[in-house]
Amino acid sequence: MKSSAFAPATVANLGPGFDVIGLAIDGMGDTVTVTKTSSPGIKISAIHGDGGALPLESSKNTAAIAARETLKAAGVTVGLSLEIHKGLPLCSGLGSSAASAAAAAYATNQLIGSPLRKLDLIGPCIEAEAVVAGRHADNVAPALLGGLVLIRSADPPDVVRLPLPDGLTVVVITPDMSLPTRDARAVLPDQVPLSTMVAATAQVAGLVSACYSGDLSLLSRSLEDPVVTPARIGLIPGGQTALDAALGAGALGASISGAGPSLFALCRSQRSALVTAREMKSAIEAEGLTAAVHISPADCPGVRRVTL
Repeated sequence: MKSSAFAPATVANLGPGFDVIGLAIDGMGDTVTVTKTSSPGIKISAIHGDGGALPLESSKNTAAIAARETLKAAGVTVGLSLEIHKGLPLCSGLGSSAASAAAAAYATNQLIGSPLRKLDLIGPCIEAEAVVAGRHADNVAPALLGGLVLIRSADPPDVVRLPLPDGLTVVVITPDMSLPTRDARAVLPDQVPLSTMVAATAQVAGLVSACYSGDLSLLSRSLEDPVVTPARIGLIPGGQTALDAALGAGALGASISGAGPSLFALCRSQRSALVTAREMKSAIEAEGLTAAVHISPADCPGVRRVTL
């Protein structure tokens, strides 16, 4: 018996929503195949597309940990073998580890008869993320549920899927460089002034309100991040120039995707997204880096079963 699942890439933080907002994007992601075995425990039989960088040791791999925690949550004991197909670049700010975890958790749940809901899989995936990227759910929740998700709490998991304005389109620019999450977290300030905290809170509140009202003007005004983006943008060559170029091209807003180095921009239409992508890509390439471009609708599905 076997089951395969695909989980999408995600854009976390979405500007001011550090560790509390994440968005699924279409087309890119990881696929995990889970096979029931006669031997106990969880083993990884193969990983494809990672260049040998990821551990085969089950205690250090998010897919295996998520599968283990899913079995634990369901109260099921069974041996599993996992085959992981990486469709996402590592350390890119696109939720690579979360995609593997979400795909593994979903495939495992399917294999044992689907006793758990997608919401129930968030906890197992948080446990997996905690090993490699910190204890947060702004990647795993949208990878599982799809769309735009607000994380009210990670312990215990409490999430809200937010509505998205019609036609909203996401541009993602991924420079050809690696930026480990631990390095991106190391530059964050330990403390912020009270006035900055108030400003950041107001931005998140405005973003949520704009999602429910469909007010693109308010959404645009609510994407500025006064804390995390200023601390991290210097780690990405051409990063600030690319964000400025996005706004100059008519994007509603732009910031760093997750821990970076990928950057994202929200646009009111596909046409606007094409212009924005061209200008952002040019800004990165002016620094001597190549950059991949991905354009996606903002409202996309999460993890789903696939047939290989």
